[in-house]
Amino acid sequence: MRRILLIVVAAGIAAVAWWLASPLLLDRRVDEAFPMAASATVPNNMTRGEVEQVMATMAKMGELADEPMPESGAAPVALASGTFRDADAFHRGSGTATVYRLADGTAVLRFEGFSVTNGPDLRVLLAGHTNPADHDDLEAQGYVELDKLKGNIGNQNYVIPATVDPEARQSVVIYCRPFHVVFSVATLAPVM
Repeated sequence: MRRILLIVVAAGIAAVAWWLASPLLLDRRVDEAFPMAASATVPNNMTRGEVEQVMATMAKMGELADEPMPESGAAPVALASGTFRDADAFHRGSGTATVYRLADGTAVLRFEGFSVTNGPDLRVLLAGHTNPADHDDLEAQGYVELDKLKGNIGNQNYVIPATVDPEARQSVVIYCRPFHVVFSVATLAPVM
């Protein structure tokens, strides 16, 4: 009985150790295009993701269209941008974070040339603090969690909820939720 209990405990410890250590050994790469369908009208029988997929497929076609292109709406407007920097010697980040306002009014956060040290359960936050170093800084000035980080390397997009004023946020933070650790910060400055 003791041997079985030891095996069960050892298996549990091994599982937790893998969950904690595997992100340090593995990279997750993402390469999302700028949201082409963000300002498009989505048919009732399709999701926005399906529209994106159709548009990406059509963009690869080599045939020229004989019909004129419809007038597109206003171009996306960059509101604020910043460069990711290291939080410390171990938690490192690089690339840019830019907040865009799309023609339909949607706000999107886009990472380009992005790379960060991988870790367990990393999250993307918009913070009220310009340079949060820890959980206390985030709590003091407030933050909004956008989503789980899609990948620790590559271009990616995050929709900012309509209830959040992106221009009132001071930085983008890559944050490890279980350990309350800041991995990287990009201080946002208005784009002129």
